[in-house]
Amino acid sequence: MSEVKKIATRESYGNALAELGREHEDIVVLDADLAAATKTGVFKKAFPERHIDCGIAECNMIGVAAGLATTGKVPFASSFAMFAAGRAFEQVRNSVGYPRLNVKIGATHAGISVGEDGATHQCNEDIALMRTIPGMVIINPADDIEAKAAVKAAYEYVGPVYMRFGRAAVPVINDCEDYKFEIGKAVTLREGTDVTIIASGLTVSESLGAAEKLAADGISAEVINMHTIKPLDEEAIIKAAVKTGKIVTVEEHSVIGGLGSAVCDVAAGKAAARVMKIGIQDVYGESGPAKELIKKYGLDAEGIYEKVKAFV
Repeated sequence: MSEVKKIATRESYGNALAELGREHEDIVVLDADLAAATKTGVFKKAFPERHIDCGIAECNMIGVAAGLATTGKVPFASSFAMFAAGRAFEQVRNSVGYPRLNVKIGATHAGISVGEDGATHQCNEDIALMRTIPGMVIINPADDIEAKAAVKAAYEYVGPVYMRFGRAAVPVINDCEDYKFEIGKAVTLREGTDVTIIASGLTVSESLGAAEKLAADGISAEVINMHTIKPLDEEAIIKAAVKTGKIVTVEEHSVIGGLGSAVCDVAAGKAAARVMKIGIQDVYGESGPAKELIKKYGLDAEGIYEKVKAFV
């Protein structure tokens, strides 16, 4: 059996920007002295005149992006999630969100899979922060194919978009002919009748692995890839509630304010279902290899399997 292809979604981000840059001259890419890490260096190499390094000044970078958007350009402002969503929150809220400008934020190195960089750089709060900004679209792609599709969709969408990318290489799971990406539309990757697992980002592939383990125990688990956190596919959640009556959310993010909270909002008001949230349990991360951290915090296939089995 051939080994599963793995690519970090930050790599996908850089490659997608370069591809789009060839087709659209209005794209401008900004970075905060991290082009090698965020992979916007790929775009810089191809289009140096359309790449702006703002230095270690993320707040200013968002302001520059906002200004460019008012001139008709489509700026992609890039940095680590901790800085793009955390340090520059005020500027994202007031300079981009409030006037609803056409700025795209590419946030890389999100979640605990940042690994050895430790708790200060492992942003598990960015989705919660961005969800509070009215009109902000939030996309958390699961693999290389979806990440590239998300960047293209972000360009085509008129308005602010926050895209979340990872440092660690993840399996390519969407390499099928009928794959289609649409903002706000979840993708059912596996049918099931006993429980529904709703995941985003790197936890999607791990959830599929957990579903295989559950099947061996006679538990039929549906797996839904909720790549867009906002606007949320409420129809998919309501359908799952009716179908299985039990929903488990899985995310590489705090269980407070992220995918799990968004799903619970729908379940509480529009769908009768029990919900369990798997994610970072109101704690900071820590320094260590990404694979070991994902395992320790129960976000690998085995950890998800054990929690879902106990829940069911």
